[in-house]
Amino acid sequence: MNCLMNKLITPIRIGLLSLLLMLSTSFVATANDEPSPEIPEGIVKLSKVDPARNVGFLMGDILDRTITLEVKKPYKLIETTLPIVGYEHRYKGQVSGIELRKISHSTKENRDTTTYVIQIAYQVFTTAPVVKPAILPAEVVKFEGPATEEAKDGLVQYKIPEFYFRISPMAVFGAVKIEDDMSPLRQPILLQPYPEKQKLVACLVVLGLSLLGLLYILGSRAWLPLMGRPFAQASRQLRKLSAKDPEQLKTALSSLHKAINTTAKYSVFSDNMAVFLAHAPSFKSIESELNEFFALSHQVFFDTQSTAIHDKNTLAWLKKFCKQCRDCERGLKPAKQKKA
Repeated sequence: MNCLMNKLITPIRIGLLSLLLMLSTSFVATANDEPSPEIPEGIVKLSKVDPARNVGFLMGDILDRTITLEVKKPYKLIETTLPIVGYEHRYKGQVSGIELRKISHSTKENRDTTTYVIQIAYQVFTTAPVVKPAILPAEVVKFEGPATEEAKDGLVQYKIPEFYFRISPMAVFGAVKIEDDMSPLRQPILLQPYPEKQKLVACLVVLGLSLLGLLYILGSRAWLPLMGRPFAQASRQLRKLSAKDPEQLKTALSSLHKAINTTAKYSVFSDNMAVFLAHAPSFKSIESELNEFFALSHQVFFDTQSTAIHDKNTLAWLKKFCKQCRDCERGLKPAKQKKA
């Protein structure tokens, strides 16, 4: 019985050893297969989308590439020649630290061409004390097409261009002098004074509004709305008058009468002043000054024995009264003053 079993097991062992020998021979033959000839020019149209930048990558970063190959028929991509996930690129026999993490592709058949969209994701697994040059490898894919003198088996290859970039260190070792590290790949180092800039802008806005407010209150020119009204014009006229000439007191009174009448749109006297105040309530706060103004006007124009014409303080009072009226027509609260 044992002899019979040994006779049956021996051929099975020989068969398994033969199968393993064939598989290993096939693997070695595939690994040592010579490169196929390049695909004829004009057959493949390449377009690619590389990472947006080529500097500043750190260990662990992902770099995505999208490769689009538009291939003329009858050439077809051999999908088994696409890069394999987990493949780590080597440069001059040394591991480069760039590993292929993900790959996917799609196919679109057209009338005369076939479009292959290949999406590849690489991950960085290396770093250095200084900026280190690196490269996404030039992937080689194969196509199956008609047999030619160069490609008797119909297999041709196409090289997808590499992508050069730089890997930044995780930390800076030692002292670094900026003036000795002015690489053209480094962007200029700029200050970020955003809070200070916002505060400065706010202060400038407040200062500008304050100056406009002072200009509106104290100015007599027609630079802003409500600044060119009758009493503003009268104020400019009274500013030119001098107390040395007694006749200029009458000029001042006439200018003020004209301003009051222009504001009311009719002639205003002491007997109809209540009507004027009803239509111009902003002047209500200087009602006593208005009464005093009309009394002074009557005294100057109709009382020949008036001493107000020879009083230097009267013209000064009229100038202040004009400023009070100017404040009223601008909607401001006028300051009180002593009687003339």
